[in-house]
Amino acid sequence: MEKALVLVSGGLDSTVLLAKIVKELKEENVTALNIFYGQKHAKEAEFAKFQAEKYNVKYITADLSEVFKFSKDCPLLEGSRNEIPEKSYAEQLKDMGGCGTVSTYVPFRNGLFLSYAAAVGIQVGAFKIYYGAHSDDAAGNAYPDCSYNFIQSMAAAIYEGTGGKIKLEAPFWNFTKKDIVRVGLDLGVDFSHTWSCYKGEDEPCRSCATCIDREKAFELNDAIDPLLRR
Repeated sequence: MEKALVLVSGGLDSTVLLAKIVKELKEENVTALNIFYGQKHAKEAEFAKFQAEKYNVKYITADLSEVFKFSKDCPLLEGSRNEIPEKSYAEQLKDMGGCGTVSTYVPFRNGLFLSYAAAVGIQVGAFKIYYGAHSDDAAGNAYPDCSYNFIQSMAAAIYEGTGGKIKLEAPFWNFTKKDIVRVGLDLGVDFSHTWSCYKGEDEPCRSCATCIDREKAFELNDAIDPLLRR
C-alpha cells in the first residue's frame, strides 16, 4: 500500500482531506504535516493535532515563521498591523474589479509548504503529497497558490525534483467549499474540532471571509456549523 503525506492546518478543508485519505489508504499509511507560519490564528494547530490523533496517524510539525518575518502587509501574520477584512472573498474581488490577490494572501506560502512537504515526504517514504486547495480560493486569483496552473506546476516540480518518487495531489482543486462540506458530512467528519476563523479568538468572528464562506457552505448543505451551536 502506498504511503501519503497530508498537509493539515486544523481547518475544514484539510480535515476533510485527511479523513478522505485515511479512508482510502488506512491510518498506518498516512502522515499528517502541520506547519506554523506565524499566523494570528495559530490556535488552528490544536485542531490539527486533535484530528491527527483521532484518525490515529503519525503527526509532524514544523515552524517556518522565520520565512515571513519580512512581510508587514499581510494581516494574517502576527507582525502585521493591518486589519483582517470583514468582507467575503466575493466582495473583496468585486472591489478589485473581479480579479486580484486578496490582502490575506501569504507570500508564496503554499509553494513553501509543498516544497518542505516534498523534502519530508522522501524521508518518511511517502509516494504522494496531498493538500486541500479548492476552487473558491483560486477564484479571481484571490490566492494564486491555489490555482490549477500552480498545482500543475508544483506537481511537475515535485515529481522532477524528487526523481519521480513523489506525486502531488489536490483532489479538491475543482470543488467549492460547499462540495467539501458535503464530502465531510458523508465521511462523518467532526467539524466541531476544526477552525477556520482568521482572527483566532475564542469564538468564530463570523465576519472575516473564511468565516463567511464556511457558514454559507453549511447552509447550502442544509446543515449548521457546529462551531455556531456552542
